Amino acid sequence: MDNKHTEISAIGEFGLIDRLTKDFPLHNDSTFKGVGDDAAVMSYGDKSVLVTTDLLLEGIHFDLRYVPLKHLGYKSAVVNFSDIYAMNGTPRQITVSLGISSRFTVEHIEELYEGIRLACDIYGVDLVGGDTSASVTGLVISITCMGDADRNEIVYRSGAKETDLICVSGDLGAAYMGLQLLERENRVAAGAKEGETFQPDFAGKEYILERQLKPEARKDIVKMLHEQGIKPTSMMDVSDGLSSELLHICKSSGVGCRIYEDKIPIDYQTAVMAEEFNLNLVMAAMNGGEDYELLFTVPLTDHEKIEKLKGVSMIGYVTKPELGAAMVTRDGSEIPVKAQGWNAFTQDK
Repeated sequence: MDNKHTEISAIGEFGLIDRLTKDFPLHNDSTFKGVGDDAAVMSYGDKSVLVTTDLLLEGIHFDLRYVPLKHLGYKSAVVNFSDIYAMNGTPRQITVSLGISSRFTVEHIEELYEGIRLACDIYGVDLVGGDTSASVTGLVISITCMGDADRNEIVYRSGAKETDLICVSGDLGAAYMGLQLLERENRVAAGAKEGETFQPDFAGKEYILERQLKPEARKDIVKMLHEQGIKPTSMMDVSDGLSSELLHICKSSGVGCRIYEDKIPIDYQTAVMAEEFNLNLVMAAMNGGEDYELLFTVPLTDHEKIEKLKGVSMIGYVTKPELGAAMVTRDGSEIPVKAQGWNAFTQDK
């Protein structure tokens, strides 16, 4: 018997997924793309069905001391929609499964579902099923989202080519700074003396709070790209951090990349908050995660089209694989891009 044991933290979430699923053969012709992208792809005629799932655990992915249940419901649904959009598809249905501990009442769960309902209404997605169970570890949320796309329109992580432009929507780091703010105010509240009235300091910080508590999937960007006749060669949503997602695309596509520090889009509130916390702003934008923006590559020939798109930034280009992945700093030096984003199996969260 092999007595060797490997800590999950040693290989990380994606290393674990690779190790567990690498020897699973595909038995059905309808399974077009299995594990390894933002969503699986099943092929049925001209349309392809996209399926993705997310598991959220209390104490790991969210803290109910400062996350309202309605916001949590909304976010839980939207992060699944984002995976479908990242494949250039359209989300259509979700199933919701919950593990519920005894401290939650019917009204609590109704509040959670109010957020899920709002997300479904805004994005035009149907709730079609799910399951509930008792839990001894707090609240557990598992949502599976199904969507569709024309087979020829699906975008994978694996299509980036040398000289492609690297683009990202919106701005980065705001959700991470919103989380830092929430955790700080929660610590201050916990340390308040009995009888003291504590008022959180959220004035002027509404944007970063919203990016953390109520993120949006970038349906608008997918629509805009389609309207402009731009089909990305590769695409992912930025859930674990820009650095991690860049490396996923490089690995899947067999390429390297160069991105420019001064091209990374960062909101003013994010910058102010990073300074207040004495955090490196660019590292927060690179590694913070939970932005749910779209990272994608396009052919160099689409440069003029991309340049005209509001809310899209060109941050670099795809290189030969032997050049590796690096960020060019403001002084012209190069720093290797390392996957320092979210990893559920590390102690440092």
